[in-house]
Amino acid sequence: MDNPKYARVQSYGSMTTSASEDDMTVHSRLFPYQKKMVVEREILYEEENPPFQPLLVTSRMFGEARSTCLLVPYIFFYVLFLMLGAVVFSMLEDPIDKQTRIEVLQAKADFMARHPEILEGDLEALLEEVIKASNRGVSASKNVTSGPNWSFGQSLFFSSTVVTTIGYGHVTPLSKPGKLFCMVYALLGIPLTLVLLSALVERLLLPATALLRALNAALGHLYRPFTIRLVHLMIIVTTFVVFFILVPAAIFASLEPEWDFLDSLYYCFISLTTIGLGDYIPGDSPEQPYRPLYKVATTLYLITGLTFLMLTLTVFYDIPQLNLSTVFSSMKLDEDPEKMRLSGSAGPGYGIGGLVMRDHYDQRRSVVHIRPHLDDSPSPEDTTPVHARDIRLH
Repeated sequence: MDNPKYARVQSYGSMTTSASEDDMTVHSRLFPYQKKMVVEREILYEEENPPFQPLLVTSRMFGEARSTCLLVPYIFFYVLFLMLGAVVFSMLEDPIDKQTRIEVLQAKADFMARHPEILEGDLEALLEEVIKASNRGVSASKNVTSGPNWSFGQSLFFSSTVVTTIGYGHVTPLSKPGKLFCMVYALLGIPLTLVLLSALVERLLLPATALLRALNAALGHLYRPFTIRLVHLMIIVTTFVVFFILVPAAIFASLEPEWDFLDSLYYCFISLTTIGLGDYIPGDSPEQPYRPLYKVATTLYLITGLTFLMLTLTVFYDIPQLNLSTVFSSMKLDEDPEKMRLSGSAGPGYGIGGLVMRDHYDQRRSVVHIRPHLDDSPSPEDTTPVHARDIRLH
């Protein structure tokens, strides 16, 4: 080696070369004159082994037919997934359904045996009216003294289930004007709710950004950005599960006399995922105290929980290695800036709030050793200290 002295350079951009691949001209504020250097470049581990990025990998494998080649087997897989769900639900629920039917028929037969003077047709007509009223949220039981279905608290709860698309279906408009108003109200309310949730998520991304930067400052010298972002995602997911699933489930289990913890956990999950089956409704048990206030508090919980769920999904989908939806795009990577952003090839930022720490593998940091030629002596005017020779190439 001609000269044992090395200058250590961290390169973040493109390096201009001259004469050969090993020579380059350095332009720097520290070195105002041109210096021809011999470059020995160390490739970092993350440069040799970048993390898996679905969009880039599938684009190389299938080319322009990528979206079609992947969408067809995915549709086949999705159909199989639906069939698997049908088989499992049938195996789990069909025995209980059959047993319930047998018990209802036996109870009906016992009633007719005890009261032979009642005609079976009259009993059937009565049962149909009771079932119809129950489906509309009206109980025919003498011991049930719950409040009206369309009090202010109940109506506010119903409005929230409409505009958030949860739609439990336990209480529905019965009049024709009510049904028409419900359609118009949903048509206006759903977009307004999406705007509100997006605005709230944008505010929540500010502390999420601060958390990610803190993790990067604490762990950036030990782990690659993808690993740090996974840790960040796990913190967000854990916060959502604890404070919007487990804790509310425990509260509902203590307030609802007929719910155990599993029932409450099931209700929280079904509601916040906007499935809204309507089999469990808080505040509908007989003699429920402060029912209107209970409904209003539940409405606030649903909106808050949906907001944090959107935050969690935003953080999740902004990690390009986890966002598998990009592989089915019919557009080329360089034709859609958003796809380039999600693939990690564009500038930093989460979709709404602009979180930093995008994984750049087209501008990866590398370590470059530079040694001068034999005929390249320092300038007499160069008074730069040795420690200042750690420079960035421009």
